[in-house]
Amino acid sequence: MGVTEAFSPPPPAPAPEDPDAPPTPTLAEDLKSGAAVMLAVALSGALLAVLWAWLAPRVQYVSDGTAVFLGNTENEGRIGSDGTFLLIALGLGLVSAGLAFLYRRNGGPAVVIGLGLGALLASVLGWRLGIHLGPSRDVVAAAKAAGKGVPFDAPLQLLAHGVLLVWPVVAVAAHLGLVGLFGPRDPEVTPEWPEGYPPPYAHPQPAPAANPDQAAPPAAAPPADTPPAPHP
Repeated sequence: MGVTEAFSPPPPAPAPEDPDAPPTPTLAEDLKSGAAVMLAVALSGALLAVLWAWLAPRVQYVSDGTAVFLGNTENEGRIGSDGTFLLIALGLGLVSAGLAFLYRRNGGPAVVIGLGLGALLASVLGWRLGIHLGPSRDVVAAAKAAGKGVPFDAPLQLLAHGVLLVWPVVAVAAHLGLVGLFGPRDPEVTPEWPEGYPPPYAHPQPAPAANPDQAAPPAAAPPADTPPAPHP
């Protein structure tokens, strides 16, 4: 039986690179993009402050000359102030997520972290700056300026500090959703095998298997003993 040559197929050729695919950013570029996103989003907290000071419902105080009281005890302006801050932060979170996605469509950890930290800083900036842009925080001076029995606006207050997390949470979640739905996809790798097949002599031919159900051929009978010849 002759020995046949074993054949090992060559490895597939690597998939060609897509010339239209964006280049992979380096670590320095990722950090630079994350820092730019964080700074831009943090500065946009000034817009939150302006809108909150403008749109938040007013709570009025009244002075009797000796103390300051709420002008209307059933006024829900305090709760409305928190709700206004929440809605503005929600809208700005969606806007900042969309702009960050347009700036860096492939996302990246640095962009997501920069977006979250920038949104948190923007919420704190909008809260503190909005208080300064609102009515005066010097209630005594405001009461003296208004006069006895004349209502005046109370300073802005944020009672539920948990709304400071609305902007960063919404921005990060919306950005991850945009990257997952509309971000660039990794190209499908299709290996290219060499054309043609190896020659037939390169494949070993297996020996035919024995059939266990086939009966073995009968053994040859031994020769019979020849009788001696009779004597005359």
